[in-house]
Amino acid sequence: MYRTALPQLDGEVFLTDSGLETDLTFNGGFDLPEFAAFVLVDDTRGLAALEAYYRRHVDIAVQHGCGVILEAPTWRASRDWGARIGYPAAELRRVNQSAVDLLSGVLSGYLDSASSPVVVSGCIGPRADAYRPAERMGEDEAEDYHSEQIEILAATDVDLVHAMTITYAAEAIGITRAAAGAGVPAAISFTTETEGRLPDGTSLADAVAAVDAATGAGPVYYGINCAHPSHFEPALPSGAVGARVRSVRANASRMSHAELDESPVLDAGDPVELAADYLRLRAQHPSISILGGCCGTDARHVQAIADVVLPVIGAR
Repeated sequence: MYRTALPQLDGEVFLTDSGLETDLTFNGGFDLPEFAAFVLVDDTRGLAALEAYYRRHVDIAVQHGCGVILEAPTWRASRDWGARIGYPAAELRRVNQSAVDLLSGVLSGYLDSASSPVVVSGCIGPRADAYRPAERMGEDEAEDYHSEQIEILAATDVDLVHAMTITYAAEAIGITRAAAGAGVPAAISFTTETEGRLPDGTSLADAVAAVDAATGAGPVYYGINCAHPSHFEPALPSGAVGARVRSVRANASRMSHAELDESPVLDAGDPVELAADYLRLRAQHPSISILGGCCGTDARHVQAIADVVLPVIGAR
Protein backbone atom coordinates (compact mmCIF):
# COMPACT_ATOMS: atom_id res chain seq x y z
CA MET A 1 0.00 0.00 0.00
CA TYR A 2 2.79 2.46 0.88
CA ARG A 3 5.87 1.06 -0.85
CA THR A 4 6.31 4.08 -3.13
CA ALA A 5 5.44 6.70 -0.49
CA LEU A 6 6.30 5.62 3.04
CA PRO A 7 4.21 7.73 5.46
CA GLN A 8 6.74 7.42 8.30
CA LEU A 9 9.09 9.67 6.32
CA ASP A 10 6.84 12.69 6.91
CA GLY A 11 8.24 13.26 10.41
CA GLU A 12 5.08 12.52 12.41
CA VAL A 13 5.43 10.11 15.31
CA PHE A 14 4.90 6.47 14.40
CA LEU A 15 4.78 3.67 16.89
CA THR A 16 6.06 0.21 16.16
CA ASP A 17 5.98 -3.04 18.06
CA SER A 18 8.24 -4.25 20.85
CA GLY A 19 10.38 -7.21 21.90
CA LEU A 20 8.50 -9.93 20.04
CA GLU A 21 10.82 -12.83 20.83
CA THR A 22 11.37 -12.03 24.51
CA ASP A 23 7.67 -11.32 24.97
CA LEU A 24 6.71 -14.66 23.42
CA THR A 25 9.39 -16.56 25.34
CA PHE A 26 9.13 -15.10 28.83
CA ASN A 27 5.54 -13.80 28.90
CA GLY A 28 3.92 -16.22 26.44
CA GLY A 29 5.72 -19.40 27.47
CA PHE A 30 6.84 -20.36 23.96
CA ASP A 31 10.09 -22.19 23.26
CA LEU A 32 11.52 -20.47 20.17
CA PRO A 33 14.32 -22.49 18.53
CA GLU A 34 17.27 -20.19 17.79
CA PHE A 35 15.01 -17.31 18.92
CA ALA A 36 12.97 -17.77 15.71
CA ALA A 37 9.42 -16.44 16.03
CA PHE A 38 8.51 -17.41 12.47
CA VAL A 39 7.99 -21.02 13.52
CA LEU A 40 4.78 -19.96 15.27
CA VAL A 41 2.98 -19.34 11.97
CA ASP A 42 2.79 -23.15 11.72
CA ASP A 43 1.29 -23.56 15.20
CA THR A 44 -2.36 -22.82 16.02
CA ARG A 45 -1.65 -21.46 19.51
CA GLY A 46 1.41 -19.61 18.26
CA LEU A 47 -0.48 -17.98 15.41
CA ALA A 48 -3.14 -16.75 17.82
CA ALA A 49 -0.42 -15.36 20.11
CA LEU A 50 1.20 -13.51 17.21
CA GLU A 51 -2.12 -12.00 16.13
CA ALA A 52 -2.86 -10.87 19.68
CA TYR A 53 0.63 -9.38 20.02
CA TYR A 54 0.27 -7.24 16.90
CA ARG A 55 -3.28 -6.17 17.72
CA ARG A 56 -2.16 -4.92 21.13
CA HIS A 57 0.27 -2.57 19.42
CA VAL A 58 -2.13 -1.37 16.74
CA ASP A 59 -4.71 -0.67 19.44
CA ILE A 60 -2.25 1.69 21.17
CA ALA A 61 -1.66 3.56 17.91
CA VAL A 62 -5.40 3.81 17.24
CA GLN A 63 -5.92 5.12 20.77
CA HIS A 64 -3.40 7.88 20.15
CA GLY A 65 -4.34 8.61 16.55
CA CYS A 66 -0.89 7.90 15.16
CA GLY A 67 0.59 5.60 12.55
CA VAL A 68 2.11 2.23 13.38
CA ILE A 69 4.69 -0.03 11.73
CA LEU A 70 4.30 -3.78 12.22
CA GLU A 71 7.41 -5.92 11.76
CA ALA A 72 6.81 -9.42 10.39
CA PRO A 73 8.15 -12.21 12.64
CA THR A 74 10.83 -13.02 10.05
CA TRP A 75 14.01 -11.83 11.79
CA ARG A 76 15.41 -15.38 11.73
CA ALA A 77 13.70 -16.54 8.50
CA SER A 78 16.82 -16.58 6.32
CA ARG A 79 18.87 -19.45 4.90
CA ASP A 80 21.40 -20.21 7.63
CA TRP A 81 19.03 -19.81 10.58
CA GLY A 82 16.30 -21.75 8.81
CA ALA A 83 18.67 -24.63 8.11
CA ARG A 84 19.61 -24.83 11.78
CA ILE A 85 16.02 -25.60 12.74
CA GLY A 86 15.08 -27.75 9.78
CA TYR A 87 13.51 -25.32 7.30
CA PRO A 88 14.76 -25.85 3.74
CA ALA A 89 14.50 -23.15 1.09
CA ALA A 90 10.96 -23.99 -0.03
CA GLU A 91 9.69 -23.93 3.55
CA LEU A 92 11.42 -20.62 4.25
CA ARG A 93 9.66 -19.10 1.25
CA ARG A 94 6.34 -20.32 2.57
CA VAL A 95 6.83 -19.10 6.15
CA ASN A 96 8.05 -15.66 5.04
CA GLN A 97 4.93 -15.34 2.92
CA SER A 98 2.70 -16.64 5.71
CA ALA A 99 4.22 -14.19 8.20
CA VAL A 100 3.35 -11.25 5.95
CA ASP A 101 -0.11 -12.67 5.29
CA LEU A 102 -0.60 -12.67 9.07
CA LEU A 103 0.12 -8.94 9.22
CA SER A 104 -2.09 -8.26 6.22
CA GLY A 105 -4.89 -10.00 8.09
CA VAL A 106 -4.29 -7.86 11.17
CA LEU A 107 -4.23 -4.74 9.00
CA SER A 108 -7.53 -5.59 7.33
CA GLY A 109 -9.25 -5.50 10.70
CA TYR A 110 -8.25 -1.87 11.22
CA LEU A 111 -8.88 -0.33 7.80
CA ASP A 112 -12.10 1.31 9.00
CA SER A 113 -11.09 2.19 12.59
CA ALA A 114 -7.51 3.43 12.11
CA SER A 115 -7.32 7.05 11.00
CA SER A 116 -3.56 6.80 10.51
CA PRO A 117 -1.49 4.36 8.42
CA VAL A 118 -0.64 0.80 9.41
CA VAL A 119 2.64 -0.01 7.63
CA VAL A 120 3.73 -3.60 7.02
CA SER A 121 7.49 -4.23 7.25
CA GLY A 122 9.48 -7.34 6.41
CA CYS A 123 12.02 -7.85 9.19
CA ILE A 124 15.54 -8.96 8.21
CA GLY A 125 18.06 -10.19 10.76
CA PRO A 126 21.83 -10.55 10.65
CA ARG A 127 23.33 -13.71 9.20
CA ALA A 128 25.48 -14.34 12.28
CA ASP A 129 24.84 -14.01 16.00
CA ALA A 130 23.74 -10.43 16.55
CA TYR A 131 25.67 -10.18 19.81
CA ARG A 132 28.83 -12.05 18.79
CA PRO A 133 29.34 -11.96 15.01
CA ALA A 134 32.24 -14.38 14.74
CA GLU A 135 32.45 -14.14 10.96
CA ARG A 136 31.86 -11.05 8.84
CA MET A 137 30.85 -10.98 5.21
CA GLY A 138 32.02 -8.63 2.54
CA GLU A 139 29.48 -6.41 0.83
CA ASP A 140 28.99 -8.74 -2.16
CA GLU A 141 28.55 -11.84 -0.02
CA ALA A 142 26.06 -10.02 2.20
CA GLU A 143 24.08 -8.90 -0.85
CA ASP A 144 24.01 -12.46 -2.20
CA TYR A 145 22.96 -13.98 1.13
CA HIS A 146 20.19 -11.51 1.98
CA SER A 147 18.84 -11.30 -1.57
CA GLU A 148 17.13 -14.66 -1.06
CA GLN A 149 14.88 -13.51 1.78
CA ILE A 150 14.45 -9.96 0.50
CA GLU A 151 13.24 -11.14 -2.91
CA ILE A 152 10.66 -13.36 -1.19
CA LEU A 153 9.46 -10.48 0.97
CA ALA A 154 9.43 -8.06 -1.96
CA ALA A 155 6.91 -10.32 -3.70
CA THR A 156 4.49 -9.99 -0.75
CA ASP A 157 2.49 -7.04 0.59
CA VAL A 158 5.35 -5.50 2.61
CA ASP A 159 5.82 -1.75 2.30
CA LEU A 160 9.53 -2.00 3.13
CA VAL A 161 12.13 -4.31 4.63
CA HIS A 162 13.84 -3.42 7.88
CA ALA A 163 17.18 -4.97 8.84
CA MET A 164 17.53 -4.99 12.62
CA THR A 165 20.36 -5.70 15.04
CA ILE A 166 22.98 -5.18 12.34
CA THR A 167 26.50 -5.18 13.71
CA TYR A 168 28.76 -3.94 10.91
CA ALA A 169 28.51 -1.68 7.88
CA ALA A 170 29.39 -4.21 5.14
CA GLU A 171 26.33 -6.35 5.94
CA ALA A 172 24.13 -3.25 5.93
CA ILE A 173 25.54 -2.27 2.54
CA GLY A 174 24.78 -5.72 1.12
CA ILE A 175 21.23 -5.64 2.49
CA THR A 176 20.62 -2.18 1.05
CA ARG A 177 21.85 -3.24 -2.38
CA ALA A 178 19.75 -6.42 -2.27
CA ALA A 179 16.64 -4.41 -1.44
CA ALA A 180 17.33 -1.97 -4.27
CA GLY A 181 17.68 -4.89 -6.65
CA ALA A 182 14.32 -6.27 -5.49
CA GLY A 183 12.61 -2.90 -5.79
CA VAL A 184 11.67 -2.52 -2.14
CA PRO A 185 12.69 0.27 0.29
CA ALA A 186 15.07 -0.70 3.10
CA ALA A 187 15.66 0.68 6.58
CA ILE A 188 18.77 -0.28 8.56
CA SER A 189 18.95 -0.48 12.36
CA PHE A 190 22.31 -1.00 14.02
CA THR A 191 22.87 -2.32 17.51
CA THR A 192 25.51 -0.98 19.91
CA GLU A 193 27.45 -2.15 22.90
CA THR A 194 27.33 -0.29 26.23
CA GLU A 195 29.80 2.37 25.05
CA GLY A 196 27.62 3.29 22.06
CA ARG A 197 29.71 1.67 19.33
CA LEU A 198 28.80 -1.20 17.05
CA PRO A 199 30.16 -4.60 18.15
CA ASP A 200 33.02 -4.22 15.66
CA GLY A 201 34.02 -0.92 17.27
CA THR A 202 32.66 1.39 14.57
CA SER A 203 30.86 4.53 15.71
CA LEU A 204 27.23 5.01 14.74
CA ALA A 205 28.15 8.11 12.75
CA ASP A 206 30.84 6.27 10.78
CA ALA A 207 28.58 3.28 10.13
CA VAL A 208 25.76 5.45 8.74
CA ALA A 209 28.21 7.49 6.68
CA ALA A 210 29.85 4.35 5.27
CA VAL A 211 26.55 2.79 4.20
CA ASP A 212 25.31 6.03 2.65
CA ALA A 213 28.58 6.52 0.78
CA ALA A 214 28.54 2.98 -0.62
CA THR A 215 24.87 2.94 -1.62
CA GLY A 216 24.12 6.52 -2.65
CA ALA A 217 22.16 7.08 0.59
CA GLY A 218 20.17 3.95 -0.21
CA PRO A 219 18.41 3.27 3.11
CA VAL A 220 15.23 5.25 3.57
CA TYR A 221 16.32 5.80 7.17
CA TYR A 222 18.40 4.31 9.95
CA GLY A 223 17.58 3.17 13.43
CA ILE A 224 19.05 1.75 16.61
CA ASN A 225 17.74 -1.37 18.32
CA CYS A 226 18.65 -3.90 20.99
CA ALA A 227 20.51 -1.50 23.29
CA HIS A 228 19.39 0.63 26.23
CA PRO A 229 19.22 4.42 25.66
CA SER A 230 21.95 4.91 28.25
CA HIS A 231 24.24 2.87 25.98
CA PHE A 232 23.79 4.80 22.75
CA GLU A 233 22.42 8.25 23.70
CA PRO A 234 25.86 9.90 24.09
CA ALA A 235 26.97 8.39 20.77
CA LEU A 236 24.03 9.50 18.62
CA PRO A 237 25.40 11.41 15.63
CA SER A 238 24.45 15.02 15.00
CA GLY A 239 24.06 17.14 11.89
CA ALA A 240 23.18 15.64 8.53
CA VAL A 241 24.25 12.14 9.57
CA GLY A 242 22.18 12.34 12.75
CA ALA A 243 19.13 13.40 10.77
CA ARG A 244 19.23 10.04 8.99
CA VAL A 245 18.43 8.26 12.29
CA ARG A 246 14.65 8.08 12.63
CA SER A 247 13.91 4.87 14.52
CA VAL A 248 14.64 3.73 18.08
CA ARG A 249 13.70 0.31 19.40
CA ALA A 250 15.55 0.17 22.71
CA ASN A 251 15.97 -2.60 25.24
CA ALA A 252 14.22 -2.21 28.57
CA SER A 253 17.30 -3.56 30.33
CA ARG A 254 20.57 -1.75 30.98
CA MET A 255 22.43 -5.08 30.76
CA SER A 256 25.15 -5.58 28.19
CA HIS A 257 24.60 -8.03 25.34
CA ALA A 258 26.76 -10.59 27.11
CA GLU A 259 24.77 -10.24 30.34
CA LEU A 260 21.46 -10.56 28.47
CA ASP A 261 22.67 -13.70 26.75
CA GLU A 262 23.47 -15.31 30.09
CA SER A 263 20.40 -14.13 32.01
CA PRO A 264 17.86 -16.90 32.79
CA VAL A 265 15.15 -14.34 33.63
CA LEU A 266 13.62 -11.41 31.79
CA ASP A 267 14.71 -7.91 32.73
CA ALA A 268 11.67 -5.83 31.74
CA GLY A 269 13.07 -2.64 33.20
CA ASP A 270 10.67 0.19 34.05
CA PRO A 271 8.25 1.24 31.27
CA VAL A 272 7.81 4.73 32.74
CA GLU A 273 11.56 5.26 32.97
CA LEU A 274 12.06 4.03 29.42
CA ALA A 275 9.33 6.38 28.18
CA ALA A 276 11.12 9.30 29.84
CA ASP A 277 14.31 8.26 28.04
CA TYR A 278 12.47 8.39 24.72
CA LEU A 279 11.06 11.82 25.50
CA ARG A 280 14.57 13.09 26.19
CA LEU A 281 15.96 11.46 23.04
CA ARG A 282 13.34 13.18 20.90
CA ALA A 283 14.02 16.54 22.51
CA GLN A 284 17.71 16.22 21.65
CA HIS A 285 17.23 14.54 18.26
CA PRO A 286 13.93 15.62 16.67
CA SER A 287 14.49 13.38 13.65
CA ILE A 288 13.73 10.36 15.87
CA SER A 289 10.05 9.75 15.18
CA ILE A 290 9.61 5.94 14.97
CA LEU A 291 9.33 4.57 18.49
CA GLY A 292 9.11 0.98 19.71
CA GLY A 293 10.95 -1.56 21.81
CA CYS A 294 13.30 -4.51 21.69
CA CYS A 295 14.46 -7.12 24.22
CA GLY A 296 12.46 -7.09 27.44
CA THR A 297 9.79 -4.72 26.17
CA ASP A 298 6.16 -5.46 25.41
CA ALA A 299 2.97 -3.50 24.77
CA ARG A 300 3.17 -1.93 28.26
CA HIS A 301 6.38 -0.15 27.28
CA VAL A 302 4.96 1.07 23.97
CA GLN A 303 1.86 2.29 25.81
CA ALA A 304 4.03 4.24 28.27
CA ILE A 305 6.06 5.75 25.41
CA ALA A 306 2.90 6.77 23.55
CA ASP A 307 1.35 8.29 26.69
CA VAL A 308 4.42 10.47 27.28
CA VAL A 309 5.50 11.38 23.77
CA LEU A 310 2.30 11.82 21.81
CA PRO A 311 0.59 14.45 23.99
CA VAL A 312 3.65 16.63 23.42
CA ILE A 313 2.90 16.83 19.70
CA GLY A 314 -0.80 17.46 20.22
CA ALA A 315 -2.18 13.99 19.62
CA ARG A 316 -5.52 13.24 21.20
